[in-house]
Amino acid sequence: MLILPGSNALSVFRSQRLLSQLQACAPAIAAVQARFCHFIDSAAPLSIEDTQRLNAMLTYGEPVPDTLYEGATAEFFVIPRLGTISPWASKATDIAHNCGMTHVHRIERGVAYKLVLKSGILGSSIGAPRKLSEEELANVAALLHDRMTETVLRSADDASQLFQELAGKQLESIDVLADGRDALLRANTELGLAMSLDEIDYLFEAFTKAERNPTDVELMMFAQANSEHCRHKIFNADWIIDGVRQDQSLFGMIKNTHQLQPKGTVVAYSDNSSIMEGAVVTRFFPQAGQEYASITELTHTLMKVETHNHPTAISPFPGASTGAGGEIRDEGATGRGAKPKAGLAGFTVSNLSIPGAEQPWENAFDVTGTGEQGASAAYGKPERIASPLQIMIDGPLGGAAFSNEFGRPVLGGYFRTYEQNAQAAGGVYGYHKPIMIAGGIGNISDQHTFKNDIPPGSLLIQLGGPGMRIGMGGSAASSMATGTNTADLDFDSVQRGNPEMERRAQEVINGCWQLGENNPIISIHDVGAGGLSNAFPEIVNDAKRGAIFDLRKIQLEESGMAPKEIWSNESQERYVLAIAPDSLGLFASLCERERSPFAVIGVATEERQLKVVDDEAGNNPVDMPMDVLLGKPPKMTREVAHVRRTLPAIDLTGIELEEAARRVLLLPTVADKSFLITIGDRSVGAMTVRDQMVGPWQVPVADCAVTAMSHEGFLGEAMAMGERTPLAVIDAAASGRMAVGEAITNIAAAPIASIEDIKLSANWMAACGQPGQDAALFDTVKAVGMELCPALGISIPVGKDSLSMRTTWSDGDEAKSVISPVSLIVSSFAPVTDVRRSLTPQLRTDVGDTALILIDLGRGKNRMGASSLAQVTQQLGDAAPDVDSAEDLKAFFGAIQRLNGEGKLLAYHDRSDGGLFATLVEMAFAGRAGLSVNLDILTMGDAHSSDWGDAKNWAGQVGERRNEMTLRALFSEELGAVVQVREQDKRAVMNVLRELNLGACSHIIGKLNERGAIEFTRDAKLIYSQPRSKLHRLWSDTSWRIARLRDNPECADQEVERVLDERDPGITPVLTFDPSENVAAPFIATGVRPRVAILREQGVNSHIETAWVMHQAGFAAVDVHMSDLIAGRARLSDFHGVIAVGGFSYGDVLGAGEGWAKTILFNAQLADQFAAFFARQDTFGLGVCNGCQMLSNLKSIIPGAQAWPKFTRNKSEQFEARFGMVEVLDSPSIFFAGMAGTQAPIAIAHGEGYADFSLTGDLGQVVQSLRYVDNRGAATEVYPFNPNGSPGGLTAVTTPDGRFTAMMPHAERVFRTAVHSWAPPGWGDDAPWMRMFRNARKWVG
Repeated sequence: MLILPGSNALSVFRSQRLLSQLQACAPAIAAVQARFCHFIDSAAPLSIEDTQRLNAMLTYGEPVPDTLYEGATAEFFVIPRLGTISPWASKATDIAHNCGMTHVHRIERGVAYKLVLKSGILGSSIGAPRKLSEEELANVAALLHDRMTETVLRSADDASQLFQELAGKQLESIDVLADGRDALLRANTELGLAMSLDEIDYLFEAFTKAERNPTDVELMMFAQANSEHCRHKIFNADWIIDGVRQDQSLFGMIKNTHQLQPKGTVVAYSDNSSIMEGAVVTRFFPQAGQEYASITELTHTLMKVETHNHPTAISPFPGASTGAGGEIRDEGATGRGAKPKAGLAGFTVSNLSIPGAEQPWENAFDVTGTGEQGASAAYGKPERIASPLQIMIDGPLGGAAFSNEFGRPVLGGYFRTYEQNAQAAGGVYGYHKPIMIAGGIGNISDQHTFKNDIPPGSLLIQLGGPGMRIGMGGSAASSMATGTNTADLDFDSVQRGNPEMERRAQEVINGCWQLGENNPIISIHDVGAGGLSNAFPEIVNDAKRGAIFDLRKIQLEESGMAPKEIWSNESQERYVLAIAPDSLGLFASLCERERSPFAVIGVATEERQLKVVDDEAGNNPVDMPMDVLLGKPPKMTREVAHVRRTLPAIDLTGIELEEAARRVLLLPTVADKSFLITIGDRSVGAMTVRDQMVGPWQVPVADCAVTAMSHEGFLGEAMAMGERTPLAVIDAAASGRMAVGEAITNIAAAPIASIEDIKLSANWMAACGQPGQDAALFDTVKAVGMELCPALGISIPVGKDSLSMRTTWSDGDEAKSVISPVSLIVSSFAPVTDVRRSLTPQLRTDVGDTALILIDLGRGKNRMGASSLAQVTQQLGDAAPDVDSAEDLKAFFGAIQRLNGEGKLLAYHDRSDGGLFATLVEMAFAGRAGLSVNLDILTMGDAHSSDWGDAKNWAGQVGERRNEMTLRALFSEELGAVVQVREQDKRAVMNVLRELNLGACSHIIGKLNERGAIEFTRDAKLIYSQPRSKLHRLWSDTSWRIARLRDNPECADQEVERVLDERDPGITPVLTFDPSENVAAPFIATGVRPRVAILREQGVNSHIETAWVMHQAGFAAVDVHMSDLIAGRARLSDFHGVIAVGGFSYGDVLGAGEGWAKTILFNAQLADQFAAFFARQDTFGLGVCNGCQMLSNLKSIIPGAQAWPKFTRNKSEQFEARFGMVEVLDSPSIFFAGMAGTQAPIAIAHGEGYADFSLTGDLGQVVQSLRYVDNRGAATEVYPFNPNGSPGGLTAVTTPDGRFTAMMPHAERVFRTAVHSWAPPGWGDDAPWMRMFRNARKWVG
């Protein structure tokens, strides 16, 4: 084993943060240093040349500072868990092989931590600690590593254990014939199988009848395949409620919506995603000879939403990461192969309790009792689960990292915190077991929407992978209350994500469906819960077949695995599919090109028997009839009862409006979600029309995501989410109806032809088995499935359930538990008729006088139960908002669509968490506008007509009553919306609302002011006035605090300060040319299309949009994978241009773009080929983002590029997804000809964009072509206008002859105005950035 030291592993602020955590464990620690360490195992001895090459290959990142420390030190080496191979290693080893070092068996990476202990008196060793105690060592080790995936060593040499091959464990059988049913009961507990007693009886009977003992593989497989998580037993159960047998199952009531309204749904319930009808649109992908071309075909939209709650509670980053990855795989594995497109993400957790900002409602005070508020401590949590704050720091990073690296924008979602001790309502409610929800849409060709039958003899293939001992028993673990399983089994059940591998596998799937009618995929499933042991039986059972599998053909990354672990592990990034034997050559060539692992594991059989053979051990781990495995209908009967509860009403006495507003803005549910949004790429794919960030100031207030269906035309899709889970503590059915209502009022911002076009996903969570919760769940499903959705004409073709939402633990002698309310998360999806007409909450200040109209679907009821105001004042209430009239909701949707179609609406924002107050201020934040609102019409109740008792107190009583009505009007969370209309249109708008019977609940409530103030008047008095910027700063407080804990605090401070800049003009484009002029038109007219290589490496994800802009500019865009160049299938000498595209080549494991560059530089044939291309005078090239990083690392072979920098980690140390301003500088770059002086917004999405001249290049000599500017047009290093901190804002460089340019921002993603997050109203469809690509065509001539 060779050990090579690496670069610095911790920046200054991260080491300071870690040091303070370490000092809490061991006060004697004075300093900490961390560096990467590389461990290399080779099949043959390494030569000096090999070692030098490895050294160069493994030089990346920032060098370790030379620091001399005095005092004793302690060293810890954190490496991947012994016996496992990390995703990092598999990619780094790939790079070594592609650099010609095929005898390198494996390269693994660890982190070496050096802890320096404090010195003694006057710097001497007197009184200095010589070493840490055993307890301190254990605490430090626990802090430094993740026990699920890492091992801590005290000596680097011990890392040689990483490369030890462990002997495989043996197959075991459970002696049912001798020990009877008890043997199964024991196995159930020891293996964490979560089987019910009737399932144990069923298996006992089946194996007694077969006169043989089951193997542990068969039991593990049966338990996963029949878990609540996989088989949805509660949703399929028979129900007896309060002694009355119900005639429908929960699933039956959901299906009722589709039976009543099947129109527009292509596939419901029967596949990994549901499919809604799309349209005939242009699709663009490589065709004959790998040249990109357009086809026009009927293309549908697929929808899927699922949760990953249990793994996110145990380990938030990988839990949320694999939650996102699993949902993406579901989309890709629909029909005979599909393409994931855009995502949603949501989180619900208990109280955050941010250190230093604990809020007065974040404690265990009984909100239904009569005690004194503020005297209670926090309720606590079990040790093994992550805290809500940890979940919200790490979970969103995990979900975003997977989506970013895979290359799928996340465009919407929600975030709620809720935890209340409500004894009168049944206990402590909250989300210690969080909700982590991932959803999204994709596209599928009409001809591939249904899986084909699998003929006997078909090959059964595992794509992606390989397998490891992770995620063991995950589906069973997810079916239990958190805390009831053993800690070891909980930790075993969490998976690990490798998005770059999933991207490779998806490229293979894309390669298949792009063959149209020649698609070799007969049927495809993703590998999720239960691993291969669930996926393979499922795919053959759907086709009414059996199968025989060879256990030893399954590709593994880990030695020493038992048969049950090989068959049932939940390693991610895998798919199973069936192909015909004669398609194997074609399929293998696709996999080889994408470097995606695959293996033929089995063959489909006519006989309905499932066999897994193990020739190595000479036995059959599985040999059972398919109907024993999957035939037992998971039918249970649930006999439950309602629990009637009496709750105290809301009391608003003495609550001041200013304090109510302050607290509500600080509630994370209401507050700014920037910290969740800017970490996620929202522009990849170049089809994002509406993301969360709105307007020239990019404020995160959009509740409806909109995508284009194609790179041309204006048809699209919309998606939104709705949830009101706290209401269920009072009234579960109302909470379900309100979730549907909110999903509709959110998606109403998009132009949708009819409310019937909307499709819903319903994701149900509950603590089943707890008093009253099952009956409440039934009520909610009935209210939604049998009543509200049918009345609206909307169907629910997709959904999921997670019915073990309870956390239990012991605190000393006290048994504690937290249950979630019945939680329905609704996601709405719909086809969009014209993506350009999507409405946002941004108030317009550039269209003359305007008015604000409130449409109040609560019709003045202003019920306050479980509202944000109730939560922050430690109350619950007894009356929840509700959807009282489905007709009103339908009329509302119709009104908004009609008024939008007529161009009458300038801004739209629905009323939700935080009530009318939050709706109004969020609109003001987005438009940087002041508001003057009159509340008289909303507070007209019966105050003056009621007999309020003693006349002496009349004024005081009426004053208090008026205050209460004001708070109800501003903070009740009834359905509704505020719209901004032109002053001259308000009568016409009110007439439309009256015509639709909404006149009585629609009120003109205010207008904009130029004072930047938020003002409320009542009874001719100004009762509230605050500067908008001050409220915006309050609203951003949660996001700022979490960003400070997670990222570089200096950057978080700079971002929040910009909110207070009252004179910030917002994004202000300045164009020095006419974007509509097509300078390439004369050259396109010749019919000659010069060939351009759209160059990609494994893990990149921006090739389609890059190819499209080059195609539109008049080039023949050709898909060239690096594997094509290595294998000689393509040569650069055949091309005029090369565009190196964005993404995450090799997962950026050796620094951003560096692994890609090194496979070129360290491969003599490739290095010569690239050098020759760069040296030709008729060639040009562009590197974008990851391609920019790669090109900068090739500067030694690019003439004139010697002054270029390296692009390294952003100063924020975070992935930055922004829509910000850049200026085109006067440079010789052929791409920017005639554009100098232009300042325009552009898509930004990178983690390593800092132009670093510290080790290479020359800032004084480099030819600069783009730089970041602030909204005033000045070059900037201030975050987030400059998202990476580059000197002078530098973000693109070129060569002195201008032929080769490297740029970090993504011009190819904003080539048309429709896909800008914001653009000036007057711009045409061609955005300024299209000029870049047309310039290249003009240069070629």
